[in-house]
Amino acid sequence: MKRIGILGDIGSGKTFVAKCFGFPVFNADLEVAKIYKNNRKVFKRLKKELPFYFDSFPIQKKEIINAILSNKRNLKKIIKIVHHEVRKKMNIFLEKNKNKKIIVLDVPLLLENKINKKKDILIFVESKKSEILRRLKKRKNFNMKILNNFKKIQLPLDLKKNKSQFIIKNNFNKNSVKFRVKEIIKNLI
Repeated sequence: MKRIGILGDIGSGKTFVAKCFGFPVFNADLEVAKIYKNNRKVFKRLKKELPFYFDSFPIQKKEIINAILSNKRNLKKIIKIVHHEVRKKMNIFLEKNKNKKIIVLDVPLLLENKINKKKDILIFVESKKSEILRRLKKRKNFNMKILNNFKKIQLPLDLKKNKSQFIIKNNFNKNSVKFRVKEIIKNLI
């Protein structure tokens, strides 16, 4: 099985690119949302660690936002609790798809959390900062402080780009992205 890791800035279009490959995708952000909605154990751990921010289950996005905004150390506490569960989900995904030719990992902190393996094919999604910001501002619950807190825990984009075997320039034109993905797949198979 070949593992493709999708790298890039927040809002650069990594999830769209991952879907374009047409192979099984592990989407960490989607898993985090499911954990907040369905995992009582995570709720109890968050409530114990940060009792002033989490009162009811399922966990609400505004509770997470308030915790992160009130103290930047809270983000690391949340990540430590949630990423353990995400990693478990990813291992289940990998086991389930072990006979597939290719799988795609859409994991925002892939390198930071040392989830990648040496043989992984890393693909960097490059987008204009102005276009990313314009698109992020349209998202529900967009908050510049939260965005900056997340950027602080990420490795520099240049480093991610240099570690990547392929680069996809995402100008948010579906056809050009799909064309580049097809080129990469031909190269890999």
